[in-house]
Amino acid sequence: MILTELHPDECAQISGIVGGAGLRQQLCLRGCSQGCTVRMISSSRGPVIVWINGSTLALGRGMAQKITVKKC
Repeated sequence: MILTELHPDECAQISGIVGGAGLRQQLCLRGCSQGCTVRMISSSRGPVIVWINGSTLALGRGMAQKITVKKC
């Protein structure tokens, strides 16, 4: 399942990132890496907003669609 398929207040663990080294580096710098737990805040319109590592993170929809997750 991909990150954008989560509903608000659902938690999931990042199982992988489908993309090149540049995308992986950008996500890692934002604290978003394989094994991290995320909680969906909003995924309706505009950017996808998640809670991760004690902070709120806004990701572009294209970037969020390349993150695979497993529900907790």
